[in-house]
Amino acid sequence: MQLGPHLHRIGNDIVAVYLVDTDEGVTVIDAGLPGHYGELTAELATMGRSLDDIRGVVLTHGDSDHIGFAERLRREHGVPVYIHAADAERAKGGPKPKVAYGPMKVGATAGFFWYASRKGGLRTNYLTEVVEVADGQVLDLPGAPQIIGLPGHSPGSIAVSVPVADAIFVGDGLTTRHVLTGRRGPQPAPFTDDPQQALASLTRLADLPATWVLPGHGTPWNGGVPEAIRQIQAVAAAA
Repeated sequence: MQLGPHLHRIGNDIVAVYLVDTDEGVTVIDAGLPGHYGELTAELATMGRSLDDIRGVVLTHGDSDHIGFAERLRREHGVPVYIHAADAERAKGGPKPKVAYGPMKVGATAGFFWYASRKGGLRTNYLTEVVEVADGQVLDLPGAPQIIGLPGHSPGSIAVSVPVADAIFVGDGLTTRHVLTGRRGPQPAPFTDDPQQALASLTRLADLPATWVLPGHGTPWNGGVPEAIRQIQAVAAAA
């Protein structure tokens, strides 16, 4: 699915993966679930691209529904996988804290876990090698993605700013479709290690002039960064 001249999405509002396409090649933002690999190759074909055009995968954090096909690309095609140093062990299958699920609705929750299992979510392919990145770093990849530390959902959660795509990729720093309730619109994401820290981290995005705010779960948001943050704060305050 093409969102803009340099911007594509695969997956859906339950789990999404993004592709930045420039003359220098393709940067993949997050890697969804293992079963998204087929959608990746199909979308690349519609772009006139192939797996050989992928220069790197940037992970917004190390959870299993974001690292999906990253190890396969790394192992089979030599694609480097970038992740914040604080989440490197998480992406390799290291320990993560248990967190409360919070509010749930049976239909939405069942739909999320059914979709995840259908896309290979029961067989996580953890990373064996990663390239660690840090807050403020600009990567030598198509689109010159800039790393913005966004701790809270996990210690190494990041946002990725790509001006050529007019987009900020936020992973689980926020969501526009709560996978456990089905509620739509900008709001805090579930399964968050430190909800208060995650909320505070969003202020780091407030002055970024991007049209697209692109979460790992939910509809792409093009209502502006300040409005997204305002709605998230309102939802959090009402919770």
